[in-house]
Amino acid sequence: MKPSPSIAPAGDRGADTVRSDRAALPRDRSPPSAFARRMRRLRALAVMAIALGLTSAGLFFGGFLVFADGIARGRAPDGIVADGIVVLTGGADRIAGAVDLLTRGSARRLLISGVHPDTSARQIGRLVDAGPSLFDCCVDLDRRAANTIGNAAEAAKWARQNGFGSVIVVTSAYHMPRSMAELRSAMPEMTLIPYPVARPELDLDRWYASGETVSLLLEEYMKYMATRARLALTDDGGSSILASLAQ
Repeated sequence: MKPSPSIAPAGDRGADTVRSDRAALPRDRSPPSAFARRMRRLRALAVMAIALGLTSAGLFFGGFLVFADGIARGRAPDGIVADGIVVLTGGADRIAGAVDLLTRGSARRLLISGVHPDTSARQIGRLVDAGPSLFDCCVDLDRRAANTIGNAAEAAKWARQNGFGSVIVVTSAYHMPRSMAELRSAMPEMTLIPYPVARPELDLDRWYASGETVSLLLEEYMKYMATRARLALTDDGGSSILASLAQ
């Protein structure tokens, strides 16, 4: 008797046939189309742009929080003494604080920088309740400065003409970082002592609770960053940066 041929299950034959058919199919090894390559590049660029935007936003708002916190923590020092006082106009509270320092003997002379051309010393004296004798002997008015840059230039000229080596700087607390940056650039040899004055209507300790205060600080922060960037490119240190970029 002849042995009967082995018969594989139908299911096994079907699986073998499918595998052999798949192996026989040619694989598509053609390179991606130009459109596909372009889309891949665009996706990569979009991811990079989003990552860069998020990083920049994080740095910006992180810097703003440090800036706002520094202003909120700033306090006018006690018992300070210097050769002169410079107050940057912008509110009666600034001038009142500077005149108070002068009357207490914190310095020999006071410069009020940025006075309107039509404003007299007598008018300023009445505004801060100071007698004309104080202004006649010890107060100088600068009517040329029209902004913080001008304030710094005129203050530097005044301090050098008087032979001063130290100056107390009086301005609003939120304006102090930008003012100090400009003044240090204008007279790097001078010892500058910040004396921040808080506006009564601004609660800087809880600046985050007022939309108006947040807006004010954000605007000042952007001005401060712009000032830092400009000074970095125009000061002596920035000259070498520009020279290296030009090479």
